[in-house]
Amino acid sequence: MLRIALFLGTNLAILVVISVVFSLLGLNGILADNGVDLNLQALLVMSAVIGFAGSFISLLISKFMAKRSMGVKIIEEASSDTERWLLNTVRNQAERAGIGMPEVGVFDSPQPNAFATGWNKNNALVAVSTGLLQKMSKGEVEAVLGHEVSHVANGDMITMALIQGVVNTFVVFLSRLVGFFVDRVILKNERGLGIGYFISSIVAQIFFSFLASMIVMWFSRRREFRADIGGASLAGKHNMIGALTALGGPGQAAASELPDQMAGFGISGKFGSLFASHPPLEVRIAALKARQ
Repeated sequence: MLRIALFLGTNLAILVVISVVFSLLGLNGILADNGVDLNLQALLVMSAVIGFAGSFISLLISKFMAKRSMGVKIIEEASSDTERWLLNTVRNQAERAGIGMPEVGVFDSPQPNAFATGWNKNNALVAVSTGLLQKMSKGEVEAVLGHEVSHVANGDMITMALIQGVVNTFVVFLSRLVGFFVDRVILKNERGLGIGYFISSIVAQIFFSFLASMIVMWFSRRREFRADIGGASLAGKHNMIGALTALGGPGQAAASELPDQMAGFGISGKFGSLFASHPPLEVRIAALKARQ
């Protein structure tokens, strides 16, 4: 769940910063342009600007955030047989998937995990943990790499950014409506936007963001099945099933250790819940076994 965790965390932080900047610049004053009337069209435009800006800024800095937050060591030149094998495997899979060669890196973690991120198909990063390399066979690691390369080839980061942008828009829009209602209707404020508007809109934005994350996570779970199919195609169904089975073994942690922006595309699976970025491992395994 590494990639979504970092993505959502970064997105939320940027969303809050942009909202604060808009307030400080007085741009929220469009709500009071018509006295007590609410300019819904202007509010929706402003919400879309804030919402999509947060999402796409998160996307553009995703590789930088991943490297910094996870301490990813990029393999510039192979210094060992393992690194050479990693580079060759990712290169072959990228060519088969029709994408540019991603950067390949390793991050220090005892848990088997991996993620892919980047703002487009030809400017991506694929990283694996030291635990993954130590605890899985080459065939299983190849399947994990295929899963991540498939995320890149499927354009999942772009898709998730678009979904997050739409969700952000409605979160900002609805939270401002709540703030306006509290300020004007409940508190009877008739002099611009008062403290009631700002406090209630912030509280509402947090609440609606919490609910909206369920929508984003649902889409993330759907994308995992496609990436599993891609991994099976690139490395063999047996290896993909083996990798997922190994992830569900005793002592394996879920991907919660991975930052949010990365979590939705990490290989580890969350167990079934509305806020899980991955379907349960047993469900993913069953889906692959049922596929001809």
